Amino acid sequence: MNNQPLKGFRILDVTNVLSGPFCGYQLGLLGAEIIKVEAPDGDLARQLGANPSWNEQRMGISFLAQNAGKRSISLNLKSEAGQQIFLELVKTSDALIENFRPGVMDRLGLGFEVCKATKDPIVYCAISGFGQQGPLKDNPAYDQIIQGMSGVMDITGSDDTPPYRVGYPIADTVGGLTAALAVSAALHQKTSQYIDVSMLESVLTTMGWAVSNLLMHQVEPTRVGNENMTSAPSGTFQTRDGLINIAANQDRQWEQLVAVLHAPALKEDIRYQSREHRKANRHALKADLEAILSRRSTDEWMTEFQAANIPAGPVLSVREALELEQIQMRGFTQKIQQDHPSGTIDVVTNGFLLNGERLKAESPVETLGESTASILGELGYDSLRIDSLKNEGVIG
Repeated sequence: MNNQPLKGFRILDVTNVLSGPFCGYQLGLLGAEIIKVEAPDGDLARQLGANPSWNEQRMGISFLAQNAGKRSISLNLKSEAGQQIFLELVKTSDALIENFRPGVMDRLGLGFEVCKATKDPIVYCAISGFGQQGPLKDNPAYDQIIQGMSGVMDITGSDDTPPYRVGYPIADTVGGLTAALAVSAALHQKTSQYIDVSMLESVLTTMGWAVSNLLMHQVEPTRVGNENMTSAPSGTFQTRDGLINIAANQDRQWEQLVAVLHAPALKEDIRYQSREHRKANRHALKADLEAILSRRSTDEWMTEFQAANIPAGPVLSVREALELEQIQMRGFTQKIQQDHPSGTIDVVTNGFLLNGERLKAESPVETLGESTASILGELGYDSLRIDSLKNEGVIG
């Protein structure tokens, strides 16, 4: 693909596990050259995933999922020689992303001011749980910690359940997307910039409606299960063989729904005469609708709802979602040939097409330090010096 918007930019990915690597992966899909700087023992994600043998070989699925297209250099940043090589890489780069705890890169002598003195302009993006300032900045932050502290868990579940975490690492992922957005924008400013990404704030940003109702009208967000508190009927309903989501948020959609259900009595019911009436009586309305919906299968109802342009959709498993014709025909997943050790892998890409084309990784996931020698060669190191650095434990 020739029109990738970040083509020609080089970015150092000095990150581990999820938030940072996910950021780097997205920037790579946009065309940037990503050099993944790994410690001699590698990114922890290399040891994580559902296949134990791949974990042992340091090619775990958690790593494969978000590191295609990157070049891997194994570098001991605690050594003076390793730090020197890193700064030589900074000289050739346009941006750097890291997700250490605040202060770690400064203690290594590789923080923003040093990098800026080495290469100006440089975009320096630091991703952390809580940001680089504040009383919580030094606290360890994993995805579930952020979910709990952001209020996400408190509003997930039903009123008769305890708080639940979202079923995937939403805080890490949203933090990574936030960083990718910020870096993409900053690169086009062509000035040195320091980006301080807080996973906690990134998640709170996505909670706009819940946060705004509290800030502007003092309405505390609560756990409402699969209901939509802004409208009714809008939520998940039981059919004969499963669940279906219906979002008849507008009056005309409500009228279409009762027509398809052949339920004129519901339209005439005083409890459901207006949007506000339906919201106030949502539980009774749900029961009345399910009494009808339970007579037929989800697929049967979907056929009728689609014909009537009623917003509705089945509740699918992840496997079923990936098998949707809609997903497959747009090339959302990418098949990559891996020489080691997993053969062919399937990875997800991102949520958009650019000028009708899917952005894809241009190379497989590399083994730990696979590009170390070639990257050092580009910096002017000869084979003897590279062997010496390997013997000294500076590179892997």
